[in-house]
Amino acid sequence: MNKSINNNDNSYFNSHEENFKQALELASKDFSDAELYELLKNGNIPQKQIAALRIKTVESEEQARIFLANLTGQDGKIREAVSLRINEFMCNPQTLHYFQNINAYDIFLEAIIDINGNICRNIINAVANMKDSEDFSKYYTNKLIQKIWTLIDIIKDFDLQDGKYKVNKEVFKLYWCLETLYDFADKIKFSELKPILLATKEINDYTIREKTARILTLNFQDDDLNKIKIQLKSDNNYYVRRF
Repeated sequence: MNKSINNNDNSYFNSHEENFKQALELASKDFSDAELYELLKNGNIPQKQIAALRIKTVESEEQARIFLANLTGQDGKIREAVSLRINEFMCNPQTLHYFQNINAYDIFLEAIIDINGNICRNIINAVANMKDSEDFSKYYTNKLIQKIWTLIDIIKDFDLQDGKYKVNKEVFKLYWCLETLYDFADKIKFSELKPILLATKEINDYTIREKTARILTLNFQDDDLNKIKIQLKSDNNYYVRRF
């Protein structure tokens, strides 16, 4: 058994050492953007990761699609590098428009609930640059609200206790959906937003109540939400009541 473990360990370290050597070699070589896009499209993990980081710009919808194809369903190193660059490109008005299509919007909805929080932050920040697009905001917020209610329906029956918090993927997803909701609250009908806040303030998980409290700092002129805001300011968790 020990011999088998050692062999597996050697294979593991050899693989990572080889990946490191490839990444180092790629980082030191000169490539055109066309060559880097080919690596991002068809390369292995280190090739895609380095290519994503070294590409200078996006100049077409096809190049944007290559980035988007690597934002989900890939190794975490690739997803994080790609999300970082997509955020940069979408913060630039000259390249933002290459990412404005429905297929991209659906990919963004998946990326904001990635298991890697850095990816979630990068994409939430990226899509905020499109909130003034009426077509995007309507499509994106409708899908976001559907996703939030699906998660609430799953989570509401969980046995969650403060002080005994165990990371749960549905709770994690709802956390990032509410983070996104904060940025788009002014694009959502109040009649759709209010029920979400009434529901999430009841979830016995402080991270969800924290996001609810943050959204309530937007100062809605509504008696029910003002009562919730006061209630959460007396929450037993500091991160909730700080808002």
